[in-house]
Amino acid sequence: MKTAVPCYYHLDVEVSPERVGQVRRILAAHLRFWNLENLVEPVCGGAEMLLRAIDEHASDKNVSIELWWNRQHLITAVGGTDHALRPHHDLRGCLRHLAATSDGWGCCATDTGARIIWFSQRARAGERVPLVAAAPRPITQEGLDVPREILPVARLAGPSATGGNGILEEAR
Repeated sequence: MKTAVPCYYHLDVEVSPERVGQVRRILAAHLRFWNLENLVEPVCGGAEMLLRAIDEHASDKNVSIELWWNRQHLITAVGGTDHALRPHHDLRGCLRHLAATSDGWGCCATDTGARIIWFSQRARAGERVPLVAAAPRPITQEGLDVPREILPVARLAGPSATGGNGILEEAR
């Protein structure tokens, strides 16, 4: 069974060749903690590929990595502040790989000029149990009659204007 609570993780890192492996291990540990072992390889592989491409092409190596788990999809976002980085040119091979291995992906810019590349992975259950239709059961209860008089809520719940108890009080 997957984690029942939505989860979020944020990591700011300065990308370097030795930090890429460390970030991969950190992300893998969080995914295992969230019981998402089956997503470790595709998510960490995609994040590692993005970080290596950013290390190679970007002049500003400071990036933010975010993971959102909403109980169905895990969304991984890598954002950097390098204005000279052009994802559609510099990261073309990386984006092709993300498109082939993820359920969804995209690239966008923020108001501050930061570039964010995100991809999502849908959590798939390890075991699939076929649904078995239940046989229909006969109805054993009789329907209730519709009341002929609609009573005001105040008369049902509380004392009436004449000072007597409400109908619910009388029934007790």
